[in-house]
Amino acid sequence: MNTLILFMLALLTVLVVGLIVAFLALSRQVGVLFERITPVGAMINDNGPAIGDPSPVFTLPSLNHGPVTLGGAQAKSTLVFFLSPTCPICKTLLPVVKNLHTAERAWLNIVLASDGDSEKQRAFIRQQQLDDIPYVLSQELGMTWRVAKLPFSVLLNPQGVITSKGLINSREQFESLFNAQESGVESIQAYSRASSLTANP
Repeated sequence: MNTLILFMLALLTVLVVGLIVAFLALSRQVGVLFERITPVGAMINDNGPAIGDPSPVFTLPSLNHGPVTLGGAQAKSTLVFFLSPTCPICKTLLPVVKNLHTAERAWLNIVLASDGDSEKQRAFIRQQQLDDIPYVLSQELGMTWRVAKLPFSVLLNPQGVITSKGLINSREQFESLFNAQESGVESIQAYSRASSLTANP
């Protein structure tokens, strides 16, 4: 009987030691994984005016405000959010856009941009309660900035220079545009590449 108990204790000890070793190995692998995974910011579109270039100047009528000027010297930074009434992701991001419009108004103007039938766009403005945010229709604007997919955003600093741009699918990607402007790095991806080159010369 004593021999059986000793055998069981020895077996349990071996199992516990094995679990501890496996846990430590797993913890190390998780740490390596987190080092390799970097946060994903806005997906950069290399077409159109480049980050760091002055934006072309547009003065456009809005559907719910007076004329809106994009580009050139402004009192605040400007975030242009390209959307469409038929884009489901755009609709899911509108609460974020409204929140940013309220929370960041001290330094940021937000302009919504689209194209197409003006009456459908006005109905969309009413449906989504977008009366407080300028909403412009301009095919030329989208073509100049080479907007191929939606939702897409361009952030201009007060001097009218493009500081960041890209496809947007979440609030975190909006914030990555702001981080790019604050840090002077065009994107999180660019920052990661630079850090990698610094770490591995």
